[in-house]
Amino acid sequence: MEPLSFTDFLHPRPTPTGIDVLCKLKHFAIITYAVDPERFSGLIPARFKLDTVVINDTEKAMISVVPFIDVDFTSAVFPFPNFTMGQTNYRIYIIDTETNERCVWFLGTTLDSWTLAVPRYLWNLPWYSGKVVFDCEYDECDQRYIRYKMQTDADWAPAQVELVQEANENLVLPGFPDTETGLIYLTHPLAGFYHRRDGKLGTYRVWHKQLAVSAATLKSANFGLLSRLGLVSLEEQQHAHSVLIEPINEFTIYLPPRIVNNKGITAD
Repeated sequence: MEPLSFTDFLHPRPTPTGIDVLCKLKHFAIITYAVDPERFSGLIPARFKLDTVVINDTEKAMISVVPFIDVDFTSAVFPFPNFTMGQTNYRIYIIDTETNERCVWFLGTTLDSWTLAVPRYLWNLPWYSGKVVFDCEYDECDQRYIRYKMQTDADWAPAQVELVQEANENLVLPGFPDTETGLIYLTHPLAGFYHRRDGKLGTYRVWHKQLAVSAATLKSANFGLLSRLGLVSLEEQQHAHSVLIEPINEFTIYLPPRIVNNKGITAD
């Protein structure tokens, strides 16, 4: 992999319009696993290819679990009530061969909110209900998590994870030529694709500043979706490629999601 620079990936925020959303993501974590690319066979349309890395002379594909709490979830354009809800995304790192853009493929999302009805039924997103509970303690003086626990009770993707941070924990990202390249790869894909619940190919985009993540340590994990699909075994889940964490950040989400067909990207 050639080195990447944030100067080539950072750009001003596109002006929100219509129903675009602004939200802060609290207790934001990216727990990543490096696995055999063959495990993703048949999951991703031919338009995309896995964005693999080489670790210890072996090609690996990357999949991340991303838990957080949406806080101040509201319209980016109009006065609107704010919502708070727990969420976890499951995503595989890919390249769109038509644009050569680094993106993510969403297996799906669990959401702890009655507002799930909008993405699930109006836009046919692969989003599922789950009761999400965070138990976290952040030391403002040391700028680290003393405790980070998340549990999701759900039929589709039950989950439990516990993280911790040591003071001045080193950030190590195997398979990348340097730390900046690894952070761009793991934290800065702005386009996501997925199979809608009706089988069509969907997409949406986000925008955020460079994330100020730091390294954390995985104490334990049990991600039922990864085990059930045979993507990462329970034993393998205890040994993450990397764990990145940020107490809070801000995303702009451009809505509505779009449908991708032979004529390109069209409105839903």
